Amino acid sequence: MRKCVVYIKGIKAGILEETEERKYVFTYLPEYMTVHPDQPVCLAMPVREDPYQSDHLFPYFYNMLSEGANRRMQSMLLHIDEQDDFGILIATAQTDTIGSVTVKPIGQDEG
Repeated sequence: MRKCVVYIKGIKAGILEETEERKYVFTYLPEYMTVHPDQPVCLAMPVREDPYQSDHLFPYFYNMLSEGANRRMQSMLLHIDEQDDFGILIATAQTDTIGSVTVKPIGQDEG
């Protein structure tokens, strides 16, 4: 299982997980829900206590990924399988993303 911390405007908002069965779970953190109940990661995922679950990487996160030749180049340079959406997301969405959402691997999320 792989996990990353999701930030919205630099504020720790939730945990995104890829299970061993390659299913995806996104859970808002309780402290984020208390302070920012009206600031979701995207309109399709309003702030709520129940985790979101999907058989595929959630569209919002998937749309943060590059495509085509850029994706092939990234996967080659980063030594990540081109089909590994979660791995590429973690490697490329830590800074300088389009929009207000970034992700960091668990353990690298402090600082």
